[in-house]
Amino acid sequence: MSPNSEPLKLPGLKTAPWDPRFPNQNQTKYCFQSYLDFHRCEKIKGEGHNVCQYFKDVFQDMCPNEWVQKWDDQRSAGTFAGKI
Repeated sequence: MSPNSEPLKLPGLKTAPWDPRFPNQNQTKYCFQSYLDFHRCEKIKGEGHNVCQYFKDVFQDMCPNEWVQKWDDQRSAGTFAGKI
């Protein structure tokens, strides 16, 4: 990088913040809890509510897409193990 150039800035990119409830490197529980929190929030506040967007951003950042798709399929089928 030359002295006159500035670091590359990518707009809108951010990661899930640190959560003291999940201090370990294994973030599986953080992923699952954020997924539950999002759907609980939408159940209480209504679908598409602004307040719930935080939890959606976190689980989309933390969770593998395959897990989210599996959980969505399970919720649709009525076989999801989590309490929403």
